[in-house]
Amino acid sequence: MSDIEDVYEDLDDPDPSLEEFREAVEAKVEQMGGLADEETAAMLIAHELTEGEVEGIADIEPGMEEAKFVAKVLSVGELRTFERDEGEDGQVVNLEVADETGRVRVALWDDDAAAAVEELAAGQVLRISGRPKEGYNGLEVSADRVEGDDETDVDVEIGDASSIDGLTIGQSDVNLVGRVLGTDEVRTFSRDDGSEGRVANLTLGDETGRVRVTLWDEQADRAEELSEGVSVEVIDGYVRERDGALELHVGDRGAVEEIDEEVTYVPDTTDIGSVEIGQTVDIAGVVRSADPKRTFDRDDGSEGQVRNIRVQDATGDIRVALWGDKADKDIGPGDEVLCADVEIQDGWQDDLEASAGWRSTVSLLDDGATSASGDVDADTDDGTGEQGLGAFAGGDSEGDDAATGSDPDTGGATAGTASAATAETREFTGTVVQTGDPVMLDNGEEALTVATSEEVRLGQEVTVRGELRDGTLHAEELF
Repeated sequence: MSDIEDVYEDLDDPDPSLEEFREAVEAKVEQMGGLADEETAAMLIAHELTEGEVEGIADIEPGMEEAKFVAKVLSVGELRTFERDEGEDGQVVNLEVADETGRVRVALWDDDAAAAVEELAAGQVLRISGRPKEGYNGLEVSADRVEGDDETDVDVEIGDASSIDGLTIGQSDVNLVGRVLGTDEVRTFSRDDGSEGRVANLTLGDETGRVRVTLWDEQADRAEELSEGVSVEVIDGYVRERDGALELHVGDRGAVEEIDEEVTYVPDTTDIGSVEIGQTVDIAGVVRSADPKRTFDRDDGSEGQVRNIRVQDATGDIRVALWGDKADKDIGPGDEVLCADVEIQDGWQDDLEASAGWRSTVSLLDDGATSASGDVDADTDDGTGEQGLGAFAGGDSEGDDAATGSDPDTGGATAGTASAATAETREFTGTVVQTGDPVMLDNGEEALTVATSEEVRLGQEVTVRGELRDGTLHAEELF
């Protein structure tokens, strides 16, 4: 076997053919004017052929000089004509391609673009070589060379619509139907060029999962126009990664339209009884009690707000702090809720609590959607044989009093009511952010109104112990 054949045999899935490889080696020897023999020239050609090869689409990154990969065509876009800076007309067509690791948009130009419209169709497998870059809708590859490959199998299904669990990084032209689980307010920001941008978020769910949707500029208003619980279709979205999670983005080319279609969403949640400090989890259950909303002044002078609710499923219960706009949600005892992406923190007396911040979603669920409403264990039976929501209704048993966190000796309200008589003994340590009547303490995770006759000063760290009633801690001790 010759040196050329030895080098060729070492190539994985070699392309071109051996004869074409020989011709390339001879051309390289001639090009170098005798400075390289056939073996050296063969190694140089082999390096050129393998440089840029990636394991899969997920390994492609903007800025790479070249990426070579095999993928299946999901869709062929329309042929568009444009005018170049020098006045000449150009043509471009975009392909959506995928492999087992992800999806990416591939741009074909001029003659290749025209040929693609005539010759390519969804389902074909291609060998693609091109330059990756960050495009308008995320990562895309500007192709230099595209060839058909009838021998390679790419295990990717073809379909018009996406499901949430089928979203992959780099995917574009996404059409997705989902149920609105939550919305956020529109925020503004300044771009590098000095212009003002606008952004807002939705959270959507379908039978396969949940995804955060980021709406840019003109699309941002949709977050305030859509109501929780309605069904929508996202048109021409694109997928990006943020903090290790996939997000669906909608820009000027996309849209979010309300549709008359029922979308089922069943949360895949963590049992409350198994959560641990430091986790970010999804929990769902029945609201057992809900405290009044409290407002406080932040260090920068802005006003914040927070509201606590207690949520129970079949495995346990936990206090959930609703921060910002989430404190305004119309949620009360007996409601079934999903609290998604909440952070589990250390609460008072080593009790765990969940913090629902700006990245969290808090939404009402249909009756019976959670295990707490239909599969509560025997410890929550009220003695009448009822379980589910009935198990959390008012009663006069000792078990009812214990479940509410109220003192049976004080006649505290049972779960399922919003009586202002509900109280609990609590110790709280925080920094004074408001003096006077009342005092406001903030520990960085929660703000609490304190009724006290003691004098305190702004910035002072104090610990208060007393009875919490109607959202105010009535201080018995302050030190």
